[in-house]
Amino acid sequence: MAYVRAVGRAFALAAFALLSWFDVLVELVAFALLCLGLVFFLGPAIEWARHRSATVRTLSARWCGVEVEPPYRPEPPAPERERDGWYRDGNTLYKRAFWISWSRRLTWVMEDPAAQREFSWQLVNPLVTLLLPVFALLGGPLALRGYGHWTRWWIGRRPGAVSKIGALRWMHRRLDSLGHQLGIFALSLVLTAFAVWPVALLLVAPPMAAPVVRWSRDIANTLRREVGNWTGVRILSPYLPPPPLPTPRPDGLFQVGQQLYEEPWWPMQLSRTRWVLRDRATWRDVLAAVVLPLGSALLALPTAVLVFGGFLGLLDLWIWRPIMATWGVTWPGFFGGPPDTWHALAVTPLALAAFVLGLAPTTFLAKHAGKFARLLLGPTEASRLAQRVERLKQTRTDVTVAQAAELRRIERDLHDGIQSRLVAMGMKLGAVEALVDHDPAAAKRLAAELRSASAEALAELRVLIRGIHPPVLSERGLLDAVRAIALDSPVKAEVTGSLPGRVEEPVEACAYFAVSELLGNAAKHGSRRAAIDVAFEDGVLTLTVTDDGPGGANPARGSGLRGIERRLGGFDGRLTLISPTGGPTRATVEIPCQLDPGPSSPKTSTSSETA
Repeated sequence: MAYVRAVGRAFALAAFALLSWFDVLVELVAFALLCLGLVFFLGPAIEWARHRSATVRTLSARWCGVEVEPPYRPEPPAPERERDGWYRDGNTLYKRAFWISWSRRLTWVMEDPAAQREFSWQLVNPLVTLLLPVFALLGGPLALRGYGHWTRWWIGRRPGAVSKIGALRWMHRRLDSLGHQLGIFALSLVLTAFAVWPVALLLVAPPMAAPVVRWSRDIANTLRREVGNWTGVRILSPYLPPPPLPTPRPDGLFQVGQQLYEEPWWPMQLSRTRWVLRDRATWRDVLAAVVLPLGSALLALPTAVLVFGGFLGLLDLWIWRPIMATWGVTWPGFFGGPPDTWHALAVTPLALAAFVLGLAPTTFLAKHAGKFARLLLGPTEASRLAQRVERLKQTRTDVTVAQAAELRRIERDLHDGIQSRLVAMGMKLGAVEALVDHDPAAAKRLAAELRSASAEALAELRVLIRGIHPPVLSERGLLDAVRAIALDSPVKAEVTGSLPGRVEEPVEACAYFAVSELLGNAAKHGSRRAAIDVAFEDGVLTLTVTDDGPGGANPARGSGLRGIERRLGGFDGRLTLISPTGGPTRATVEIPCQLDPGPSSPKTSTSSETA
């Protein structure tokens, strides 16, 4: 009876799995609509497909005896209305919460690693589940239990990194690279679709083109960000800073050339239109929208054809053709020939060779696809210089305020700490002088107290000096100073990286205190592990701090992160924060600087753990 029930459930699971291909079709249609500028369908389509995955998890627990926990990150919080009635998202205010809520949910489903695994499962699971009735006839409930474990591996929660043998690790890394290639190609198609509207408006109604161009730049910036995340090729934003708001004349009118306006709207539109038209990055985006899909397709499609062709060939040789032969259906297959085992054994090496040859260069090709995107979408020297000038203007006030606050802090620490101790020690010295002749024992006791007070004052002075410029930084350099922070941190921290020389001392201090603040934030919010990577490339010092905390960090709501940004502003540095709700949090500190060539620091990995 158990075998009959298992076979019936296997047929039901196989039939239900075929509906996943319908979900894939809906998601592809939603993505195509996204390419046409209809952006509101992709997020709901992915969330709708998750309901079917939830049903499969329920059936896996009920029929297969394997509990499958949902793998998704926590849902983003609902937007909160501020006191003035507006909803805030970054530096933008909205009257209604719809746009913020939709944007957060789209980011939530698109950036969740479980969404990528779920889409792959939707493609592969129906093919595998078609064999489940056969295995159920042979193994009964044991086959269903194996299917439950298969489901949990694909769409269940993964508590941590799973160790793999060398061949599986090699294949997994290159399959990821192939996915990154196809992702770059897909995003380039979206960029092409969104580039049509700005070009049309620039030709027909130039004054209305500025807001649409700024909207399309969000797509290009998304492509830049994802290329960096996928391939490690950093692409900075190339756009010139926006023009300032128009200022009125003494008579209250706004002047543009020889024309006067009573309201600032039209002068602002004209200045923004000139800004868009004169920025070379606008036209380079249009060029990239035309050229990048072709280049990424040339790099991705041959490998994709070999990989999917080899995989489908193996399925055809060992699954489809035997099933068709059993049912008496003539199926020519991909490789032709008779549907027997000897023919399958003879042709299998060809399918395997196509699969391996397609996977082998994917990492190399993905890296070069990123470099090709950087060639088209990266900044020019003129835009880099303009951005630095504008950023220095914006951060000059912050640097002045930060320096004044730091001086006040040092003055307060000296006044409230060391100065009061020194005054007390001076009074005790006077008492010792008065007692040394007629009460030597009391004078000795006061002298002992003075010795203890001087030791405490010295320790406090050392702490103050360490807060101004840590001695380990001067003696051993930035990398060893970061290792010292990791060893002292309550979070288990791992430090990796290398530097080809010593960094300039002010930059070392800035980077040291930034890492110290980030580790302190990680410990304060309940993180247990952190990873710190230190690197120097193309004249930029980069420190990346990643922790497993709850996420949701926002510089606008945290004084510590704002302090890091103000400190970095004096060096034209930047803080990039990626902290989705549920974690992990990754903070990247980038500081342009020069190195003093010296003995190279070996690449090491240091772990620290405190009880």
